[in-house]
Amino acid sequence: MSTRTLVVVSAGLSVPSSTRLLADRLAQAGIEALATRGIDATAEVVELRAHARDLADNLVTGFPNTSLRAAIDTVVGADGLIAVTPIFSASYSGLFKTFFDVLDRESLTGKPVLLGATAGTARHSLALEHGMRPLFAYLRAVVAPTAVFAASEDWAGGDATGAALSERIRRAAGELADLVAQRPRALTADPFDNPTPFEALLAGQ
Repeated sequence: MSTRTLVVVSAGLSVPSSTRLLADRLAQAGIEALATRGIDATAEVVELRAHARDLADNLVTGFPNTSLRAAIDTVVGADGLIAVTPIFSASYSGLFKTFFDVLDRESLTGKPVLLGATAGTARHSLALEHGMRPLFAYLRAVVAPTAVFAASEDWAGGDATGAALSERIRRAAGELADLVAQRPRALTADPFDNPTPFEALLAGQ
C-alpha cells in the first residue's frame, strides 16, 4: 500500500474543544476512506492555539520562529489538509486566518483540502461557504465539495442528529480521499538541497 499524510489544522481555543473533536473525527474518517482505496495514511495535528504568540510575532517581524516554521512545514508537506475553525461573528477565527496569512501564497496550490467548522448555533453554517471556501480558492487549493459544520446540537441532539453529522463526515472524508488518491505524493523541497556554490556567488552568478 502507498502511504499518505493528512495534516489537521485545528483553531480551537479551549481544551478540550468541539473544534478539535470535529477535526479528529474528520481525520479518522479520512484515514479510513483512504484505506478503502488501498492507501495507508497517517494524520498529524497542528494546534494553532499553541502558536498564537508565534503567529503574532511572525506578523510583525515577517519571519516564523523555529516552532512555527515546523508547523508550517508540516502543513505544506501534507498530501491532504483538514482545516477546522470555530466560527466567531459569522466567520472563521482570527487565529485561523492569521495562520494562513503567514503561509507563502503558493504553498497550498493544488493541495486537497477538507473544510470544517464549529459554532454554538447552526445559523453560522454558511460561514463555510462565504468565508472559508473563498479563502482556500484564493490560495488555489483544491477543496472537497462537502464541508462539515457542527453546531452544539450536533453533539447532543440525539441519535438522528448524530447520525446526520456522521454521514456528512463520511461523505466529506470520501471526497478528500478521492482527491488525495488522484494526486502524486507531496514532496517537501529543502531549499538547502542544492545550494549555489560559493565560487558562483563570488562571480555574481
